[in-house]
Amino acid sequence: MNKNLLQTELCGMNLPTPIFAASGTFGFGEEFENFVDLKRLGGVMVKCITPKPRRGNDGVRITETPSGMLNCIGLENPGVETFLTKILPRIKDKMNVVVNVSGSSVEDYSELAKLLDVDGVAAIELNISCPNVKDGGIIFGTDERQAAKVTSAAKKFTSKPVIVKLSPNVTDITKIARACEESGADCLSLINTLMGMEINIHTWRPTLGNITGGLSGGAIKPVAVRMVWQVAQAVKIPIIGMGGIRSASDAAEFFLAGASAVAIGTANFSEPAITMKIADDLETYLQSHGLKNIRELVGKIMA
Repeated sequence: MNKNLLQTELCGMNLPTPIFAASGTFGFGEEFENFVDLKRLGGVMVKCITPKPRRGNDGVRITETPSGMLNCIGLENPGVETFLTKILPRIKDKMNVVVNVSGSSVEDYSELAKLLDVDGVAAIELNISCPNVKDGGIIFGTDERQAAKVTSAAKKFTSKPVIVKLSPNVTDITKIARACEESGADCLSLINTLMGMEINIHTWRPTLGNITGGLSGGAIKPVAVRMVWQVAQAVKIPIIGMGGIRSASDAAEFFLAGASAVAIGTANFSEPAITMKIADDLETYLQSHGLKNIRELVGKIMA
């Protein structure tokens, strides 16, 4: 294979391939070492980190759905201190580490950005789909002013590229995207999960312990492609597309829609080496179309 076909650059990061592993589906990367060449990935968006450890939600956290799954993990994680002292030293030389972070206040994001401004962290990804406790439960990712505040706050305290992960649970995602860009975001990643629910018809109760959860997997791909295309028309900063990617063909759609890179999520659960297969097949696809580099595919949809 021609290594130059997939080599690209994103926010100052040199990527061997434009294929990332999405947060929450790949642990801290080391769990997949026996299945994946971690250095061949563009990077690993590690499990979400919060200021303090979180035990996550009680009850059933995951349920399979047609062409996808619902989850309500509740951001279970060891907290930023443990990540920095015990986990990062083990993984920092194995891959580009993109740290997904979440908080319940603007100050939380500022603190996380500052603490993670260290060697071994390639970039931080702001998960802005969590309640803003100080503002009466407003979700950062569904209010453009709140999204702007969080983005601006994080940028002030880090020299790392700041990627903002957008929620699809909004009326107009381009408004949120532009607000983040104007507040200094270096890159956008989209989409996060769609809000969903399942009811057990035998118990007459919700399947998930949290009642609702995030829908991911193949079922959401058409929504994700549409939103990436819309955002690509509205901003100038690069986009990492995600949502239901299970093949090189799926990934190619996101590149054509305007994504500069893609992230694979739910598919990792059923096929741990799927990222490598997609990389191989994407090279074959580019060659078959006479393209010399993946950048030639970005935004080339003929609409």
